[in-house]
Amino acid sequence: MCTALFPSPDGADGRICWSMFKPVPTEAAASMPLWRRPTTLLFVMALTMPIAFNTWSALLNNFVIEAANFDGADIGLLHTVREIPGFLAIGVIAVILFVREQVLGLVSLMMLGVATAVTAWFPSLGGLLTITLLSSIGFHYYETVNQSLQLQWLPKTRAPQILGWLVAAGSAATLVVYSLIALLWEPLGLTYNIVFLLAGGTTTVLAIFCLLAYPQFDAPHPQTKRLILRRRYWLYYALQFMAGARRQIFVVFAGFMMVEKFGFAVHELTSLYLINLMINMIAAPLLGRAVARFGERRTLIFEYTGLALVFAAYGGLYWFSWGVVLAGVLYVVDHILFGLALALKTYFQKIADPSDIAPTAAVAFTINHIAAVVLPVTLGLLWVVSPAAVFALAACMALISLTLSLLIPRHPEPGNETIFVKWRSAAPAE
Repeated sequence: MCTALFPSPDGADGRICWSMFKPVPTEAAASMPLWRRPTTLLFVMALTMPIAFNTWSALLNNFVIEAANFDGADIGLLHTVREIPGFLAIGVIAVILFVREQVLGLVSLMMLGVATAVTAWFPSLGGLLTITLLSSIGFHYYETVNQSLQLQWLPKTRAPQILGWLVAAGSAATLVVYSLIALLWEPLGLTYNIVFLLAGGTTTVLAIFCLLAYPQFDAPHPQTKRLILRRRYWLYYALQFMAGARRQIFVVFAGFMMVEKFGFAVHELTSLYLINLMINMIAAPLLGRAVARFGERRTLIFEYTGLALVFAAYGGLYWFSWGVVLAGVLYVVDHILFGLALALKTYFQKIADPSDIAPTAAVAFTINHIAAVVLPVTLGLLWVVSPAAVFALAACMALISLTLSLLIPRHPEPGNETIFVKWRSAAPAE
């Protein structure tokens, strides 16, 4: 029997069963309490996911080296396995035939939390590959759905600013996690097992809360629930492919470099993460405003130019034996530039048919992870021979992305997805 717990949009006493199963149009959600609206749910999820994922990320490099004696090839293999579910994110299209996107996202978030909680129980190559695969399924399916819901629920006029604030919210949650690790790791003698359990458990509990406390929101436009590949989205697909390649350099090798080359301990690497987060909490909303003001074309040109310089400088750390201070500065700048990726989301939101958002989010996530599946293990082998060569290759990737970003029109919209469209329309008829 249902018990009265939450108010329904019409003001009558709602029930928890209503909250879980009765669809509510996003337009009607405006009359609901602020804490139960779609945008608020996006913020709660933005706060919840980093607790597990970024705890795992912060401890991973030290844990695998200390507990499992990983080398560059091993860490490359682990990240290749971690990216396989991202490559298979296209499967979301099949799942949402039977499960609502919102439910799938929260269940995936719970899976991420549980897998993170038990990570320290498997201190071997085989064990870590298995548990990483499970946590990655949760993370990548959550992220696929989350990006889809963001673009469906947020109005185009406010999307860049709100996306910037969502990034800032995630940074705030991660800042709390990293601060606790940096401040309490040595004084309390924390272990990997305790920290993984607390972080994963917290994410799991919050995901269950979101599943029970929020109604199922219906976006204004019903989503196409089949595989979609449209020719007019080709530039978005290409940029997503290169974004996946760029992300692996930062996620896999930049942090690994700080531990392997410069000998960073857990609390030292976490302190560097804290600097990133404090800057990002301020910078992310400003980056969102910058995208809204200057447009996706200029923003992405700036990002990829900066990335090419950063990756070349990473290589210089090995070629010219530059010091740890410069390495830390480059790592922070790299992280800031990473935040400009929201411009790619809003570019697609502007050019997409509204009903294409969910299936294209899944397709784009898969495309993003094609390079992500191949690069970690291959670059991990190259890393054993020459870490500098890895970063030189990354600089070349950034230049390719820069070239692609030059093809984005100043005012993208359906029918004006690339600069070639205007050129074709301006060409004289034969």
